[in-house]
Amino acid sequence: MNVTTELHDFIFNGHLNYVPHLSIDCAVFGFHDNQLKILLLRSKYLDGWALPGGHIQRNEHIDIAAQRILKERTGLDKIFLKQYQTFGDPDRLKTQSSQYFLNAVQIPIPPNNWLMERIVSIGYYALVEFSKATPTPDLFTEECVWWDIHQLPALIFDHDHMINLALLTLQSQLHYQPIGYNLLPDKFTMPELQKLYETILDKPLDRRNFQKKIMGLGILEKLEERKSVGPHKSPYYYRFNEKNYQEALTAGLSFGF
Repeated sequence: MNVTTELHDFIFNGHLNYVPHLSIDCAVFGFHDNQLKILLLRSKYLDGWALPGGHIQRNEHIDIAAQRILKERTGLDKIFLKQYQTFGDPDRLKTQSSQYFLNAVQIPIPPNNWLMERIVSIGYYALVEFSKATPTPDLFTEECVWWDIHQLPALIFDHDHMINLALLTLQSQLHYQPIGYNLLPDKFTMPELQKLYETILDKPLDRRNFQKKIMGLGILEKLEERKSVGPHKSPYYYRFNEKNYQEALTAGLSFGF
């Protein structure tokens, strides 16, 4: 296997630039064709797929590191990003060890290499508008693509556990913070917004009850424009009131389903 100079430098000198024993992994959610999607990367060196992730520069705030990693993978900045869990099981990488990765690159690695040590991962989840993201692989991966949350491929390490917890956290957020500003286009219909909530919660919601609750939050603005979907179905478009939406994110809300 051809080992690039960049990869060789990362393996042998990465500890000079990055914090050892600590990494970031991001569950990036998007919504497309009424499906909740998650962004995954196919590994060059391990048999499976992984969440976008990376290491933290020595003088870098962890939130800034997560934003940097996601911009590199999606081309987007100003992403809704939230830390949700730290993954510190000492056996979390043993299913496919760092040694397996280092052997796969086919260069001699000393046993005290910084990548051989235990790695604790800080988990973030992110919400992005599907159509605006440009999935881009990194140094260790062949491709970066969206997957339906219900049809995931084989994942490396403990990334299946990471995704499950990220999804549970996202579902929990629906009860105390609004969702949608980062997942839907600038304008959308009420059925489209309801479908987003139903897809995340994985259950149907009563149409009238949903509309009453969501309008009661004061975060939507009804537009004069309608979406033409048939002779008798022309729902109005809505958009989020960004100021009220951000206030609801900060203050929290009671919005049980």
